[in-house]
Amino acid sequence: MSKIETVYEQHNRSIYYLCLKLTKNQAEAEDLMQDVWMKVVRYESYLENVDHEKAWLTTITMNTFRDKYRKDVRRSKHMVVQPDQLDVSILDLIAADTLPIEDQLAKADVSELIQKKLGELDSIYSKTVFYFYVKQLSLVEIAEMMKVSIGTVKSRLFRAKQRLRELILNDAETAEMLLV
Repeated sequence: MSKIETVYEQHNRSIYYLCLKLTKNQAEAEDLMQDVWMKVVRYESYLENVDHEKAWLTTITMNTFRDKYRKDVRRSKHMVVQPDQLDVSILDLIAADTLPIEDQLAKADVSELIQKKLGELDSIYSKTVFYFYVKQLSLVEIAEMMKVSIGTVKSRLFRAKQRLRELILNDAETAEMLLV
């Protein structure tokens, strides 16, 4: 039996129950489960370096669910109630063309300010933020692309957000516009 078959046998049930808990629907849970295991097969080479298989699988499951949820919301073009278990910003759930013109202009100003502050980040952090939030690549895909570990990608995202917060709070004009 191969390593991936062993992992599947050991964790198949718990991952399925997690999928079911996230989706609250058997058919969607099965679809999510299939997507998760396809990613596991695609990134099988990482499996050799994983210390905690269940944690790794749980992370893949959560990221796959978030990605799928974001795609569905963007496709629907409707604002929906945000589930408690997601840490998706509510702004991600609002289609840009449904905002009143004043809000669209304010959002454009905010976007411009944030892009300016992103430009002040070190290039390694701004690239990581770009891949994760703009290109919406998974942590595994970013790690593979940047030839670093997943932990490094997570660390860079965390540090980039911290640094961005500092840059915004230290600039009175930007802080006033974003915190009002």
